Amino acid sequence: MPDSSVDAIAPLLTAEGWELLNSLGPYLDSEAMNLNIELRKAGHPPELVAAVLSQARLRMRARSKFGPFADNMLFTQAGLEQATRLNIAARHAQRFVSAGLENIADLGCGIGADSMALATLDCQVTAVEIDETTAAVATMNLMPWRSVSVVNADAAEVDLDGFDGVWLDPARRTTTSSGTNRIFDPEGFSPPLSFVERLADTGKAVGVKLGPGIPHESIPAGCEAQWVSSNGEVAEAALWFNALAREGVRRSALVLYADGAAELSSGVDYHPGAEDVEVGVAGKYLYEPDGAVIRAGLVADLSRQIGGRLMNDQIAYITADTLEDTPFARAYKVKEVLPYNVKQLRAWVKANDVGTLEIKKRGTSVTPEELRKQLLSGKPKSATSRATLVLTRIGEDRVAIVVETIAG
Repeated sequence: MPDSSVDAIAPLLTAEGWELLNSLGPYLDSEAMNLNIELRKAGHPPELVAAVLSQARLRMRARSKFGPFADNMLFTQAGLEQATRLNIAARHAQRFVSAGLENIADLGCGIGADSMALATLDCQVTAVEIDETTAAVATMNLMPWRSVSVVNADAAEVDLDGFDGVWLDPARRTTTSSGTNRIFDPEGFSPPLSFVERLADTGKAVGVKLGPGIPHESIPAGCEAQWVSSNGEVAEAALWFNALAREGVRRSALVLYADGAAELSSGVDYHPGAEDVEVGVAGKYLYEPDGAVIRAGLVADLSRQIGGRLMNDQIAYITADTLEDTPFARAYKVKEVLPYNVKQLRAWVKANDVGTLEIKKRGTSVTPEELRKQLLSGKPKSATSRATLVLTRIGEDRVAIVVETIAG
């Protein structure tokens, strides 16, 4: 069923549908068929049962972004995929509040995550969504907040007079009968990035959420770009204009983790290949930078911060002779550096009784899954040791670095 179909949501907007949905316990795929049969036997219409089970499944998936709040929300598949994680939405909202902005237009509000966060901080919010079904979902999700109104309209056609801040989350996916597909061209977004730039040119405080893969050359001049990761997963790149941009910050990496957050920033544009960074051989420790640091082009900055060097100036692995505590990278102890040779690596696996092998790689076309099968083929059942190999380059030489994860 297409994600935008009214039929997927309409049955849930009735008293019977809403009550039935909220009466279900945690969704389990293994129990879905039996539950389907049970609900139909109880006399519920097939279209309602299908809608309820689909929504229960989406609610379970949504817990990774919304925690327990997901159990009282409605979702569409595309809306959930693009929705802002609640901990990141809170950061967006705080930036508007810190700038003294109170009357916010949320253009392309989707299922309403950012509007929820803004309303929680007492902002007056007008949430605008062009898709009728998604607007209905947002209306349900935002009902607890009286300071929010939902408008079913084209974001590009909204009169923004009277708003002191604008947040945009352009649609970056297309929905088909087989699922959703990402759009990578910023001018293919709805609304496009050029619309955001024209809006910012008026002097209005503007923030926009984009996919983390946006090229640096596509980022407009005069804004602040912030890449955000949450628990190790890069979630977005946000661009901030005018009153929402911080002075002296051109790009940054915000790393959110269970116990807090940390940020690394730079005041200049990123120019690949022109970074001032030391390059050398592998030291005692290897650092794997967080994805937000890599996307923001801050690997060289992190390397200097921890007194490290790169083994290849085109590859985002840092090495150092001392262990530094940093929230911006995962640290490993280097145990051995081996040449990349499948025959020699298979012999190494056998000699070290390796039964479980993790393979990481950057700067090489090797497929880890295929290499793992090659290296572990013929291993004895008694092999129980665990090992991690990092495939990369030191200069132009391909190597396999044996590492040990350092806790924390």
